[in-house]
Amino acid sequence: MKIKFILLIFFLNLCLASQLMAEDIFSWESCLNYALKNHPDLVASKEKVTEARSDKNIKAALKLPQIDFDLTGDRKQQTSGAKSNTFDYDFSLQQLVFDGFKTSNEVSSALKTYNAAQYNYALVSSNIRLNLRSAFVELLRAQEFIPITEAIEERQKQNYALVKLRYEAGREHRGSLLTAEAGMASTKYEAQQAKRDIILARRSLLKELGISEFKDIKLDDEFVLSDKYMEKPILEKIADTTPFLQELIAKKNAARFDLSSKKADFMPAVYINGSSGRTSNTWPPQDDNWSMGFSVSFPIFEGGSRIVEVTKAKAKLRRTEAEERSGRNTVLVTLEETWKDLQDSIDYVFVKKKFLDAAKERANIASAQYQTGLIFFDDWIIIENNFASAEKSYLDARSDMLISEAYWIQAIGGTLEYDKK
Repeated sequence: MKIKFILLIFFLNLCLASQLMAEDIFSWESCLNYALKNHPDLVASKEKVTEARSDKNIKAALKLPQIDFDLTGDRKQQTSGAKSNTFDYDFSLQQLVFDGFKTSNEVSSALKTYNAAQYNYALVSSNIRLNLRSAFVELLRAQEFIPITEAIEERQKQNYALVKLRYEAGREHRGSLLTAEAGMASTKYEAQQAKRDIILARRSLLKELGISEFKDIKLDDEFVLSDKYMEKPILEKIADTTPFLQELIAKKNAARFDLSSKKADFMPAVYINGSSGRTSNTWPPQDDNWSMGFSVSFPIFEGGSRIVEVTKAKAKLRRTEAEERSGRNTVLVTLEETWKDLQDSIDYVFVKKKFLDAAKERANIASAQYQTGLIFFDDWIIIENNFASAEKSYLDARSDMLISEAYWIQAIGGTLEYDKK
């Protein structure tokens, strides 16, 4: 029994350890899910949408009947000592009939403001995705850079051993030996720096995930792009669907309805009123009473504030119209620029891969030639350094390609839900 119990504990600990290890491995999809649930900027933007929806519902409620219930009880005593009681209750109703469409325009304005808040939420989500993807790619690059630096460091050690062997045999001078030693120290420094960089990259990604506690996370992903970027889309059509431009359009429409609402202040407001209840000097009240009528309110003079409100609303409308035109031009330029950068980065990766293949082949050939004395140290070390630089440049190019894609997706309004479509 004791052995079985020990084996059970061991199995449970193994399962727990496996679970913890699995939790430390993040995919891009899991990062998106974390950010959707935990990012504080997204939570704040979502609450702004809720506030705007509540404002819209408050405005819409003004068009509905307003019903109140009143219950009162009074006890009076005169100086003669006589006492009297009064009890009454009644229901009152007031219904807006006409106010120059002021309330209707306020409801429409609130609706457009609510739409603007929704587009702002999409814009915030799009910006979060860009920052999250950038941090994700940076950690992926740092993760991939470590084995590259380790491989370069190992190659430099082998090169140093070869130069030292030739130096001891009298076939190489001390300057070459010191140069090889310096190269080995440089690659060791880069390997240590890469290990520190990955800690910073992890911290940056955790911030974008909305996680404050540091975790030794690893990423499960590759530097690859889909083939959907082969043909250039119609940028003018994309521009009209971006959250940034849609928010500006919604704000402009809200300002237009707000102007109509201010103009309606010059119109009379007509209400139907009615009440029904009971009153008497005993409880419960026995005598019925009711009333029905209407009221008309027409402002005559208020110091010119209504005229100023209309002037202000007109200025707001002109401002939002100008902001929409400027925003449209900005979006088109941004789309053109990010598409160009994406295409350049895709082509650049292809070029850097060619250079890497060539540098690797040259390094292998030069290493064999140096061992047999066919080339001098100065020529050989340049070729070796070019190979190391080519490996780093190829990694940087692939990283920049994914970053360029992230900027393109942000430019077209891709949110955190973009990759789930």
